[in-house]
Amino acid sequence: MSQNNQQLEHWCYLACVMEATARKPGNVHPTASFPDLNYADFLKSAAVIAPLLAQSTEQSTGELVLSCIRETQRAVTSNSNLGMVLLLAPLMQIPAKLNIAEGIHDVLDQLTVEDACAVYEAIRIANPGGMGTAEAEDIALEPTETLREVMCLAAERDSIAREYASDFQIILKTGVPAITEYWNQTDCWETAIIRLQLRLMADFPDTLIARKRGLAEAEAASNRARSVLQSEAGTGQLEEFDSWLREQGNKRNPGTTADLIVATLFVALRDGFIPAPAPGTIIEKIPPQFHPYLNSKFHHE
Repeated sequence: MSQNNQQLEHWCYLACVMEATARKPGNVHPTASFPDLNYADFLKSAAVIAPLLAQSTEQSTGELVLSCIRETQRAVTSNSNLGMVLLLAPLMQIPAKLNIAEGIHDVLDQLTVEDACAVYEAIRIANPGGMGTAEAEDIALEPTETLREVMCLAAERDSIAREYASDFQIILKTGVPAITEYWNQTDCWETAIIRLQLRLMADFPDTLIARKRGLAEAEAASNRARSVLQSEAGTGQLEEFDSWLREQGNKRNPGTTADLIVATLFVALRDGFIPAPAPGTIIEKIPPQFHPYLNSKFHHE
């Protein structure tokens, strides 16, 4: 593996582990689980996809997504990473000499119908919640348009699809500037990530919440996130927000926002907007019972 591929694998793994470890409202983290998904599942998933994504030049974007989801399903029984894989796969195809903003359009523009077919198969395998049906290019059928074209059809109801349609504008125009700002404001990477979550939820109502609970509740979550972000009340309001998101059987889980955070962290690390924190500063926030699920290389970097 080339040094560049080693770096890509490290940044990808780091982004996944940091996002999962940060104790964000409404999400799984080391001290909060869902009935069908826990923190160890996210660590196992990160260890599976990081090396696959780092060798992305050997596969098309669609094949890469499908490979990652197939391998994840062998390690984890629930859907733990479909959204983040969909976002990370095209980012990995950008030549090392280009930054993400320079290279993403061409990668997305070159996606094919075959990419769409592979992604549709990956989605059916992962079986994410709240998918519903669509009038055109429904996931239950075989696609007839390119992956970017079918993503454009879903852009209004899904933020990940919107990224494909817009050259990753949420991540590049909001996510990366926000994490850079918050990273510089605090010496705690976890605090910066929690603020990033609140900012993304405030600006872009979470589309997983919208699919599961309706647009009104997604917008209510967005308003609450904005209030917490702007508040100086401290952790109390954050805890109240967390409790509210976990009501209704965790159906207010801001899962799409979590996927956007992973991709934002990867871009920020890859293109040098933020420095990679020392692994020890991350491991210290992970309870010992989860250490066996960490990539063995991570302990020694």
